[in-house]
Amino acid sequence: MNDNLIEIKGCVEDVVFRKDDSGFTVAEISSDDEYITVAGILPEITPGEDIRLRGSWVVHPTFGRQFRAELCERSMPSTSAELYKYLASGAVSGIGPKTAQKIIERFGEETFDILENHPEKLAVIKGITKERAEKMSKAFNEQFSIRQIMIALERYSMTPSECLKAFRTFGANSVNLIKANPYILCCEGVGVSFDRADDIANMLEEKPNENFRIKAGIIHVIRHNLHNGHTCLPREKLKIPCSALLNKESEVIDSNIDELLEDKQLIEDTINDESFIFLPHIYFAEKSSADRIKIMLKFPPAGKPTLLQDIENIERRECIVYDENQKNAIITAIEKGLLILTGGPGTGKTTTLNGILKLLESDRLNVVLAAPTGRAAKRMSEITGREAKTIHRLLEVEWDKNDNPYFARNMRNPLKADAIIVDELSMVDSLLFSSLLDALPLGCRVILVGDSDQLPAVGAGNVLHDLIDSGLLPVVELNKVFRQAMKSKIVTNAHEIVKGNNPDLTTKDSDFFFLARSTNNSVVQTVVDLVNNRLPKAYGYSSVNDIQVLCPSRKGETGSVYINKALQAVINPAEKDKPEASIAGKIFRKGDKVMQIKNNYDIIWEKNGEEGSGIFNGDIGIIKSIDTYTSSMVIDFDERIATYSFDGATELELAYAMTIHKSQGNEFNAVVMPVFSVIPKLCYRNLLYTAVTRAKKLMILVGSAELINSMAQNNSKSKRYSALKHFLEAQDEEENS
Repeated sequence: MNDNLIEIKGCVEDVVFRKDDSGFTVAEISSDDEYITVAGILPEITPGEDIRLRGSWVVHPTFGRQFRAELCERSMPSTSAELYKYLASGAVSGIGPKTAQKIIERFGEETFDILENHPEKLAVIKGITKERAEKMSKAFNEQFSIRQIMIALERYSMTPSECLKAFRTFGANSVNLIKANPYILCCEGVGVSFDRADDIANMLEEKPNENFRIKAGIIHVIRHNLHNGHTCLPREKLKIPCSALLNKESEVIDSNIDELLEDKQLIEDTINDESFIFLPHIYFAEKSSADRIKIMLKFPPAGKPTLLQDIENIERRECIVYDENQKNAIITAIEKGLLILTGGPGTGKTTTLNGILKLLESDRLNVVLAAPTGRAAKRMSEITGREAKTIHRLLEVEWDKNDNPYFARNMRNPLKADAIIVDELSMVDSLLFSSLLDALPLGCRVILVGDSDQLPAVGAGNVLHDLIDSGLLPVVELNKVFRQAMKSKIVTNAHEIVKGNNPDLTTKDSDFFFLARSTNNSVVQTVVDLVNNRLPKAYGYSSVNDIQVLCPSRKGETGSVYINKALQAVINPAEKDKPEASIAGKIFRKGDKVMQIKNNYDIIWEKNGEEGSGIFNGDIGIIKSIDTYTSSMVIDFDERIATYSFDGATELELAYAMTIHKSQGNEFNAVVMPVFSVIPKLCYRNLLYTAVTRAKKLMILVGSAELINSMAQNNSKSKRYSALKHFLEAQDEEENS
């Protein structure tokens, strides 16, 4: 929380504007005989109430000086004048200015008690029947309970947005539940961090049961490791970070894990004679995926014999020649209806995919195409000439009554598809893969395409590798680099890297270049010069749309955070008339290139008159406008136009530079990669290979040749704990026993 905030107090005079879904409000308050315009996330404030705000003064280009509120503490109206203003504002359904005046004249400062506890007394007022009085009381109590919860929770430095989420998650008993156990705020619905829950616990008059904190800490460690890709953790290894975080002995952690297992908040399973701990939803996702695949193998799709004549006809029409591996892939897909197709750049995955697609469609099958990201789906559409959707869009994401996302397409409402082709499978995490399999109708042919040498998914799981390593599904790996692709140094160097050989850094007239630099500062200066000047001049590339800087890590002097600031300063510098906003310590300007850094199913977008929802981790967009008055910005994500509140914009980062992990599923005309001062744990082959294969036309490495070569030679991979392979093999053993 920012300690440099200014504090003001006042009484709400008028609510000028309110956005109910986000709680963004513009209000007029009177403070020390001065009228002040206040803007911020202030849900449920109404005229007549006293509020204490913490925030900062800003100057809106249209509306002038106003107070931008970040924290709000409030109290209910107490004097007759304040009570009248509150009721007359329309805060309570069924009570307007005239009725409010009658009630206040009759009951004065007892009004709230009458509305809350003795509504029958309202019937003494002319024009108010007993039935109407009951409705007024019900509306008042509903509104009053929300407001009381907001007031109570704001005392613990919870932001208005967090208070609103807590009320929506826990309902009318929120305050008591949170006072008893503030660590429930760490749940997905509210999303308060473990550290913030600790701070709130320290503000409480009565300290909560210590075991609440220990259990929340254990779950926090497991959740944190989901972001590191692990769907589960060995129990013995889990205890180490838990003990360090909570300052508790291993035995205490052990006993609390047992209690969490007993309460079914965690699940335990044995993999290779070792105990592993899961969060339930991840456990059931991987288990469900294994079960579904087992059913597909037991009751395979209806294939048909593929005649070589069919393949030769395609070769003649398309003027191509398939190699034996490609023919094998096409035959396997058509005859068995199940296939994992893998291979690196230049090995003919696209050509093979199109051949499979043509034969499936020649049988008049309804084939759907999908990929994990918008850009991957767009590229799939371009190479096949057919519509491809993101997996989220294909599964038709919707929301339940608590605003939690779910997919409308599932076992009870499967997709209308005879066959599905999914590209970039290496990017698909365990949860999404499980949802996809759930939505497939029985008998649907499934072709899964991916590059097994790329980094695994950003989300938890190791789907592609687990499927291949299980040995249950037919796999065809394309490994011949075609002559045309051999002309590209991007392709040949990518294959050299996969083999553990040093890439050729000496070429001067190809699509792959190396620029040696010996200091962090010279690396950054060169990267900025390439993006802002040299490449646009030499190739006509747009610094924003065509060129992408990919960094091994976020941190450090050559990390994406630092380079983003350097690039923003030259590509989109501050100007007097250019709107900008400071959000969570980051400056965003109109025209900036940004990236969504977590899945958000709630964001509504519009494209060519069609409305949809959901902007996802890794989606890249351009800020088209910023409105500081409504605290919102409009962003164009590949023609999907979405409006963000400033509160929602905390899920955005500048994207002139991004980490290699975040670039998965994307391709860029030109990639510039700083390779200098990389921390040892990120100096490995798959990371370098993934960066190189993101470049379509031009790849430039800047930094140390020695470091590049050591990355190519280092085949160590970050250990990723997952259980899909285990569940597949366990199922197979059960079947054969």
